[in-house]
Amino acid sequence: MKPRVIVTREVFDPVLDLLREHFDVEDNQADEIWSGETLARKLADKEGALTTGTDRIDAALVHNCPRLKAVCNMAVGYNNIDLAACTAVGVMATNTPGVLDDTTADMAWALLLATARRIAESDAWVRRGEWKTWGFKQRLGMDVHHATLGILGMGRIGRAVAQRARGFDMRVLYHNRNPLPEETERATNVHYVSKVTLLREADFLVLLLPYAPENHHCIGAAELALMQPTAMLINIARGGLVDDAALIAALKSARLAGAGLDVFEGEPALNPEFAQLDNVVLSPHAGSATHATRLKMALLAAENLIAALTGGDPPNLLNPAAGDR
Repeated sequence: MKPRVIVTREVFDPVLDLLREHFDVEDNQADEIWSGETLARKLADKEGALTTGTDRIDAALVHNCPRLKAVCNMAVGYNNIDLAACTAVGVMATNTPGVLDDTTADMAWALLLATARRIAESDAWVRRGEWKTWGFKQRLGMDVHHATLGILGMGRIGRAVAQRARGFDMRVLYHNRNPLPEETERATNVHYVSKVTLLREADFLVLLLPYAPENHHCIGAAELALMQPTAMLINIARGGLVDDAALIAALKSARLAGAGLDVFEGEPALNPEFAQLDNVVLSPHAGSATHATRLKMALLAAENLIAALTGGDPPNLLNPAAGDR
């Protein structure tokens, strides 16, 4: 009898075909949004699951799913999974790093350029029929070339963002928990600075930190006050890193020139004041949203699940101690 697994959201047919070679698969191709109670009920008789960042895998759930052996996130982030709770009951958890680095870096630049050159604001202005004549000082934006790019959180995606800055001949500063090796800094043309220096000198600040309790509101009113009034903030990492209310206040008062946001506190709900601001570009958590990349992510998650439930080593195991249990 094949192990029973579930795929919590709509995925591509080749992913389901691969899983069905190994498992009895329950899918959600209708893409229904399940409550926590529904998810727990559906997982109660399953040995594995392909999940997304919207699925909360907490202690209560795993303790009520005694057959569960593996939860494989179709995402690089995994703050939706309580790793300690999974490890305590021997549930392996995995993610999908690497396959989305370039696509997410592209999205960071899409937001940065759209914010700098006021693309969303100008598009809406033209669509409303308000463009009546050309003006020399009309819709002035900010130059990206030769500006200073600041990156907070220099992992794989951060390095991909930095590499793209070469084409704009930018000075690239970064702050990280630990500095990169000197040879990596030279190869990517980046310079390590303190967080305070990063905030003060960046013309464009890109957030690429993972979400963790210690990073909650790491950009708040005090940090925004250190930034130049001409600076712009780009967040493609996680909601909760930024105090959204403080950011709105800074944007409304022109304390900050603009922001490009792919993530929000409490998403998909967001502070309605964002929608009233012209100097912010809003995106629906779409950093990895290309067909090719999302397919790679789902296939890698499926490979993780197959390995976990067939006696192999999942390539992206987050909690090795769970396998020991």
